[in-house]
Amino acid sequence: MVEVQNKNTEGFFNTSEELQPKLCPECGSVNVIKAGFRYPDGVAVQRFHCKKCEKRFSKSYKTSTGINSHQLSVILQGAKKLDSATETKTVAGEMEKNQQEIKGKIFDFLLYLNRQNYSEETIRLNRSSLNTLVNRGANLFDSDSVKDVMKAQKWSPNRQRNVIIAYTNFLKHNKLEWEPPLCKVTDTFPFIPTEQELDALITSAPNKLSTFLLLLKETAMRRGEAKRLQWTDLDKERNTLTLNLPEKNSNARIWKLSAQLMAQLDALPRESEIIFGNARMDSLKVAYLRLRHKQADKLKNPRLLKIGFHTFRHWKGTMLYHRTKDALYVRDFLGHKSIKNTEKYINIERKLFADYTGDEYSVKVTSEPHEATTLLEQGFEWVGVKENLIFLRKRK
Repeated sequence: MVEVQNKNTEGFFNTSEELQPKLCPECGSVNVIKAGFRYPDGVAVQRFHCKKCEKRFSKSYKTSTGINSHQLSVILQGAKKLDSATETKTVAGEMEKNQQEIKGKIFDFLLYLNRQNYSEETIRLNRSSLNTLVNRGANLFDSDSVKDVMKAQKWSPNRQRNVIIAYTNFLKHNKLEWEPPLCKVTDTFPFIPTEQELDALITSAPNKLSTFLLLLKETAMRRGEAKRLQWTDLDKERNTLTLNLPEKNSNARIWKLSAQLMAQLDALPRESEIIFGNARMDSLKVAYLRLRHKQADKLKNPRLLKIGFHTFRHWKGTMLYHRTKDALYVRDFLGHKSIKNTEKYINIERKLFADYTGDEYSVKVTSEPHEATTLLEQGFEWVGVKENLIFLRKRK
């Protein structure tokens, strides 16, 4: 046992071997063990470890700066925290500055697209793609960063292709280039629902959304085209609707509308010169997604979840060719400039009705001219008149 000689005023005992602490300066515990040496100013100083509070410390002594070792440790720890906080604030400030710069560049790019008369839908897709990259940690001025973020996403090939196109156009606008990652997009047949499935969504939707969906079903318009329609495009006397601002470089079109659709359009509030109001497309889309999920659950039909706004166009093009077998008529109805775009619906129709052995019709018979007119507007065809009865039919 080492004999204790005397006690100093700093909480240490003087022994014949070395100075040993009596108390932990942090918690006052005597449960202290040795923990190696420190070498301030080249002098070996014993370190200790408190097993109660895990504090590590050494005996105080005067350094060449006149500051004792405990004070120096506190100062260094404080300086380290200060440097870390300063560095964090600096990095955060730089990140915020970079984010603001990138957002500004995105805004300039979207403004350029608007001035170049790109469609609202094209601008929306570019905005969505670029903002998604930024929100998921990509630096738009570092193409490798963008590639890393894209690789981590579970995107469909079509979605990945759209993001690549948007980012390529963004770089081109900023006079930059990159080597895009490989993206293989396989041509697939779009989902073609039944008419009953479309009607299940149309009839269950609130007035404005129901009218919008019925318009897509009857005219095969793209959603952006329908959203921009103005009241002056509607001719109530002739029951016609004219589209003079088509998307995708399509041709202008004019349609004869059903009495039901005309009545629903006429019942909409005229809050602006635009038929469906000045709200963004996103508001209609959110309402539609909620409706779709609700009806899919209610009817226990998950196929409804696959029906998007553009699905109405695919359905109309396919069924129109099935009914008429006239590719040129379908081309003009959809506004295609090239028959090659219409061939897609011809191929779909042939696949869907490969086992079709004959025409099946719904037949209506009426003696009232106004009822016959309504049926014709709903797609029925006039067959003939016999004994004052009007016969009409429509392919199922």
